[in-house]
Amino acid sequence: MPSRFYDVVVLGRSLGALTAAVLLSRRDFRVLLAGQGQRPQTYRYEGRLLARRTFALLSGSSPAFRRMLEELAQIPQFRRRTQHLDPMFTLLCDGRRIEVPPDMDLFAREVDREFAEVRQLVDELYTTVAHVNAGADAAFEREGVWPPATLWERLETGRVAYAMPFARGDKGHDLLGKFPRGHAFRELVTVPVEFATHLSQSSQSSQSAAELPALALARLHGAWTRGISALGQSEDGLSEFLMERIEAHGGVLDLAGKAHSILIKRGQLHGVWIDGADDPLGAGAVISDQSGEALAELSGGEGVTRSARRDWPKISTAAGRFVTSLVVRRELLPAPLGKIAFVLPKSEGRRDPRRPTVRLEVLDPLDFPDPHPKAAEELLLVAEMLLPSRGALTLLEAREAVLSSLREALPFLDEHLVCVDSPHDGLPLYDYEGGTRREVERVRLTRAAATPEPMERQISIDRAGYLDLSGEPLRGPIPGTYLVGKTVLPALGQEGELLAGTSVARIITRKDRARQRMRHQMWSRAETQ
Repeated sequence: MPSRFYDVVVLGRSLGALTAAVLLSRRDFRVLLAGQGQRPQTYRYEGRLLARRTFALLSGSSPAFRRMLEELAQIPQFRRRTQHLDPMFTLLCDGRRIEVPPDMDLFAREVDREFAEVRQLVDELYTTVAHVNAGADAAFEREGVWPPATLWERLETGRVAYAMPFARGDKGHDLLGKFPRGHAFRELVTVPVEFATHLSQSSQSSQSAAELPALALARLHGAWTRGISALGQSEDGLSEFLMERIEAHGGVLDLAGKAHSILIKRGQLHGVWIDGADDPLGAGAVISDQSGEALAELSGGEGVTRSARRDWPKISTAAGRFVTSLVVRRELLPAPLGKIAFVLPKSEGRRDPRRPTVRLEVLDPLDFPDPHPKAAEELLLVAEMLLPSRGALTLLEAREAVLSSLREALPFLDEHLVCVDSPHDGLPLYDYEGGTRREVERVRLTRAAATPEPMERQISIDRAGYLDLSGEPLRGPIPGTYLVGKTVLPALGQEGELLAGTSVARIITRKDRARQRMRHQMWSRAETQ
């Protein structure tokens, strides 16, 4: 028999999981969040900061994010933790540096300087993007269930969803169709979107943003260009903020906890067994940021409904996010580069897979606790490439491929390297501090695995779901289980995780009428003004 009972057990520490946990804690549910073996963004080598993921708060401009902060009464406090990026991002290609600033007049000058021949097309594109994002903002401003499943949810969500431009999944509409093929402005739009989405259209190569539904393409490009707020400690800062609120509202955090099985009795969810625990935990609901298949594996296949066995979407990995950390001396980077850049190596025709496109983010070690004694002289560059599951480049070659692309954009990179590492290939860390490369075994790294860590993935789905944006449903394959991970609304990237988390919190709250009445009594927008 379970010795303790929780209304909700959340498995995972991603944005969707944390969002669901913090909202349900705020609504007086008894919540336990288990880390499920997932690691924080950063780790260390001899006190130097390294990262296993890139991060940008692309969902910060989403109405769903603002609704969450309003309910938590944390808008002023969160604003104090963030700063606006200027430029929002930089594109390095063909020897040019193209900046995208938040000031529209400055951006117009940049377009006139770099893309004067397509200025009219650029104006038309951003008129369309603004129209799409205004419609999406109006839809996401309302509480709803994304993606809906029941008849009532389809009616409720459909009232606002189908008012959005391209809401019927018009894949035939090419937002960039008027631009010449191979034009650099196409890459200014599509490259950031390729890294922002969790959806891939092909298992043979990395994601082509032009293949995304027009709604998703406009929404993701809008996320990059409507103003990006950055937290001092990047993803760790956002996680810390949300976990603080979970505990403040009575939730329990067990970041080292990992469920090894879900208990099913008479076809119903009964509890969760956490590694190392003497007794199982009783659970009214289980929320996971993993796939439905992973949830079914935890139950050993027990409790999976017939409809789930018959109709569940098939999810496959098309590409992985291969991340490399480079600690460099500060004088390497020009000050105007900004915190986020996309590096496109020179190419004649087809791109060389051994010189991939790289998303580059700059982290200042001084923004993090316990900085290294030389942190004032160093910066951390976090480089990410999309590594196709089936392609010419292997996992063991990916680190050198990333370095090749960066050397082209930063000619003096090798002279300023301090150390290089990737958590995904299992290779030793490269230490250059002594002037030559020294290989350091992974056991000497702090908060990192000695064996290769799995990459975050981009996925393919056998059939498109709601509005061509969704993959797996919110309700898991076992009654009483729910999904809030990257597989639910993969086309929308980070905002899709946020919408999944808020949607599951809404579903669970609605099932408990007493707490729903209490929430309506407590809720007042005045407390956040």
